[in-house]
Amino acid sequence: MDKGRFVKLGSTLSVSAGPNIELRCRGTKIGWSYPAYLDTFKDSRLSIKQHDKYSQLVLQNSTAADTGEFSCWICEDSGCTKDESKSASTYIFFSGKGDIFVPSTSYFEIVYLYPDKAAIIPCRVTHATAKVTLHREVPAEEVIVDGTEIAYDIKKGFIIQNPSFEHKGVVYCKAALGGTSHMSIKYQLLLVEVPSGPPYVAIAGPNHVHAGANFNVTCTVLGEPEVQVDFNWIYPGEKDERPVTIQESSRLINRGTVHTTRMSQSIIIVQDFETIDTGDYMCTASNPLGETTVAVRVDSY
Repeated sequence: MDKGRFVKLGSTLSVSAGPNIELRCRGTKIGWSYPAYLDTFKDSRLSIKQHDKYSQLVLQNSTAADTGEFSCWICEDSGCTKDESKSASTYIFFSGKGDIFVPSTSYFEIVYLYPDKAAIIPCRVTHATAKVTLHREVPAEEVIVDGTEIAYDIKKGFIIQNPSFEHKGVVYCKAALGGTSHMSIKYQLLLVEVPSGPPYVAIAGPNHVHAGANFNVTCTVLGEPEVQVDFNWIYPGEKDERPVTIQESSRLINRGTVHTTRMSQSIIIVQDFETIDTGDYMCTASNPLGETTVAVRVDSY
């Protein structure tokens, strides 16, 4: 927008950070997408208003952190899911003084490397003309970016097409612009061992327990580091409201010398074993890709 005049945007747009920016999309029912952190932090600078013939997105006091893709599309009667073939998008670079890299909320980030999919090191810049290079911390060297195995996408960052143990370690990026050079935050690249899919679950517990004794049954999942696992228990004393204690934990572990896995556990603890505690203890572990149920039977001596 320039002094109230609206123009059709191309695939990218470069503007100075600070002023308000207004985007419009023609249609009576419009959906929008924009940099995710604006939703994550419920940023009050962003507002969307639907008018009779168009939808209006306004971003006040723009900053370098707002750099990213803004898209709009016409919603159907059945819903407002984004259809890439029918959407209009533009990637906006908000350039600010001293900010060549898009600011991050942390000084150190973890990037997980999966053998079956590309990995992205999100070194994004706020100036479309900045020259960006990738560097390894130990040994101190510049990483070769050949455009095939490792390539740079100005809208995403460095893309590693086939991650392997050779890529793990600490890296950072450098950006050169107008005779000055800036360094990004550091990224820890960790290689993941387990494949994507429903949880792989193991259950362990005693087969026999003496009357009056305490015991526990443990449900363990080894899975992807970034995937949340939820647990649910069904146990013999449940219908009689038998009191039990359930403890859950999750942590990253190293498998061998190169792989990283998340170990999630749920432990059901039963005190003062009695007759109503005899039977099957069933643990169901679920993640966004499915669920798995395992069981162990506990009897009395």
